Amino acid sequence: MKCVCFCLCSVLSRYARTTVQIGMRCLRTFRSLPPLCEREIEKFRVAVSVPPGSHISFSLSYEELLPRRLGHYELTLGLRPGRLVPNLTLDVSIVERTGLPFGVLHCGSGNESEAPASTRILKRPGCASVHYSPSLEQQGSVSPKGLHADYIIRYDVELSDPIGDVQVFDGHFVHYFAPRGLPVVPKEVIFVIDVSGSMIGTKIKQTKQAMTTILGDLREGDHFNIITFSDKVHTWKKGRSARATPNNVRDAKEFVNRIIANGWTNINAALLSAAQLVSPSPSSPGPNRVPLVFFLTDGEATVGITAGESILSNARSALGSVSLFGLAFGDDADFPLLKRLALENRGVARMVYEDADAALQLKGFYDEVASPLLSDIQLTYLDDQAFDVSRSLFPNYFQGSELVVTGKVKTQNHVDVRWADNHMSISKGEDNKTVSGTDCPGGPDGISSFVHRLWAYFTIKELLLAKLNSTDSTMQKLLGEKATILSLKYNFVTPVTSLVVVKPDEDEIRPTASTTTTAKPPPPKPPAQPRKAGTPPHPSNMTIKLKVPHFCFQCIYISKVDGDPHFVVQLPKLKQNLCFTVDGKANDVLRLLKDPERGITVDGHLISAPSKRDVQDRHRTYFDQIIISSAEGGTAWPASITISISLDVVVVEGEGQDTLPTGQWGSVTRQGVRVSMENSDDFHQSCWIQLADDICFLVLFHHYKHPSYLQMAHLGFYITDGQGLSPSTKGLLGTFPLLEDPQDTELRPSEDGVLSRGVLRWGVTHVTVILQNKTLKDNVRKRHLGRCWVVPKAEVEMLLGLPYQSYVVDHL
Repeated sequence: MKCVCFCLCSVLSRYARTTVQIGMRCLRTFRSLPPLCEREIEKFRVAVSVPPGSHISFSLSYEELLPRRLGHYELTLGLRPGRLVPNLTLDVSIVERTGLPFGVLHCGSGNESEAPASTRILKRPGCASVHYSPSLEQQGSVSPKGLHADYIIRYDVELSDPIGDVQVFDGHFVHYFAPRGLPVVPKEVIFVIDVSGSMIGTKIKQTKQAMTTILGDLREGDHFNIITFSDKVHTWKKGRSARATPNNVRDAKEFVNRIIANGWTNINAALLSAAQLVSPSPSSPGPNRVPLVFFLTDGEATVGITAGESILSNARSALGSVSLFGLAFGDDADFPLLKRLALENRGVARMVYEDADAALQLKGFYDEVASPLLSDIQLTYLDDQAFDVSRSLFPNYFQGSELVVTGKVKTQNHVDVRWADNHMSISKGEDNKTVSGTDCPGGPDGISSFVHRLWAYFTIKELLLAKLNSTDSTMQKLLGEKATILSLKYNFVTPVTSLVVVKPDEDEIRPTASTTTTAKPPPPKPPAQPRKAGTPPHPSNMTIKLKVPHFCFQCIYISKVDGDPHFVVQLPKLKQNLCFTVDGKANDVLRLLKDPERGITVDGHLISAPSKRDVQDRHRTYFDQIIISSAEGGTAWPASITISISLDVVVVEGEGQDTLPTGQWGSVTRQGVRVSMENSDDFHQSCWIQLADDICFLVLFHHYKHPSYLQMAHLGFYITDGQGLSPSTKGLLGTFPLLEDPQDTELRPSEDGVLSRGVLRWGVTHVTVILQNKTLKDNVRKRHLGRCWVVPKAEVEMLLGLPYQSYVVDHL
């Protein structure tokens, strides 16, 4: 391709609609920091074959609501074409009905104070435009390979009315509430810091660095305290919080510097200790300060009360009106638990990524909530005008932020808003669409549709949060169905829908066919042919289509083994899982699967891991090798083939030998079997084994950046599609296709985290099971909270039908 064109156009109005042509990727800045947006967003990859000398154009359009943080809106546009581009252009138009204050527009790459060379900015009272078109020389001055940066645009809007800005379009409204000029309310903040053994090294160093800066930013009217916890809880000032005087801040910094990471993780005890410090007693309510708890952890609860439901119940009872902000440090933190803790206790949860800028992430999140202005804000919309209104009661409003409410209005097309003693009425008319000022090119076409979709977005988000927070299975199903219907109607990719790329039928391919993007309910299995990015599935057109699948849980056999080793089997007709644990022995080789008709055998080799402190007598093991083999003459393959998977390499043998390093993308096909290695980064790798159209395996490689002594690199094995396995399949993962569903005998959650109890029956045999929330690592998803019917250890042998030793084989 001789000529490469990169052009990016965007129209802003707190709603951002962006169209990108040719090679846009999301990156960080010129500094050697990790790409922030890449680690915070979902990735979509599409690969096509381009004949030499031909021309191809990619176009990506998307829209988003820009959140207001630290006093401005920010649009980040990734520029990394991978080469010097003769014609690279970026155009952004900003249009705001309420106007743009002079001097608030900032353009640049990261934290540079001046816009990059070749940037042209045109400002008017209600709009602005940014044009960026660097020459080849300017691109080469950054790197021989061209630009490698985020182009960041920051701006704020005029908002003189304390009630905010209300926009009404075609029966829907959006209300931006961000009053300026309010005094900062003193806060009482408790910092709760995990200092268990897994924090040793870089994480504890970065935490100390961030805490030192945060303590220095406390106002003298604030009160604070610090709690550190592992298996024991230590409090800096016992029984009370301290005023943020210079002497107290100095002493607190010294306390932080003396922190040593060691021990286990008692999340429950730490939360209760924080609640005792910040919750006022009835006899002494104390001054009017906003109570906040910052809770940072990098792991899961390992000692004390460890059941998630019990921790949630205890925190909810103890914290009362306190706002809890959860910080999950790294991939091994129990983010689902922190998310629910924050949701139930007036706060939010964030991920803190294990990167060079972790201290900046911690400080940045604190800055967003460091200056409370209002508490318990109720935005009221008159009942005869507005309905289907999104969340309008907020625990706090922080300086530099914004509260957004959406809803529907009746035919009079206006909405009355009340807050405190203020009152405003806005009617739909030309003023609602016309920009303040004249001669503003690139007006926000399509904002009416955006307001409709924004209402749907908020509604879906609240339905999914309510589902996450519900313990009633019937209510969860109802909330999920409502979210799915809205997601399909507005074509949103959400946790209850997915984006699926399918090859069109021959009669569907037309020279002028366009690609359409729609959402659909998630399929029960992954793509049949996982491929390396850059390797097209077929040199033909690909269409993203809407097809409502027919779910058939009886015919898709999905199960996996991962962890210590923990087994998860999806039961027929049930959307929940059956979970059980087998206490293996180091160096044993376990027969995971054997299908004599298809000639398929899967074995796994166990390695030893240190025992947990409170259960020294229990052996912990992980898989470090998986062998998938076939016997010649089976119906799966015409000749024998062996796939050996270790933590470092995948070896495929059969009429020759191929080797795939686990740290690189690659694939190999032998005798109709496709083995694909995917590598998103050094710590998230996966290997897909497609044996046939109806048999697919997945192996996940689990690595840790800063492992504790309990964490070991290991493999997880998944049967993502077992439809083609024969009824005679045996092994630890081949025993369950005919099990019936558990029958509920109790529906109320108990204190030990049990959501329900039941009986699993097959034939004349039955096993008692309990329904609990467990942290799962399903497929290539990150760990998340999911429901499992757990088999007690005493009943595992009855479930398997044979003793443990029967599944041990002599060698791999």
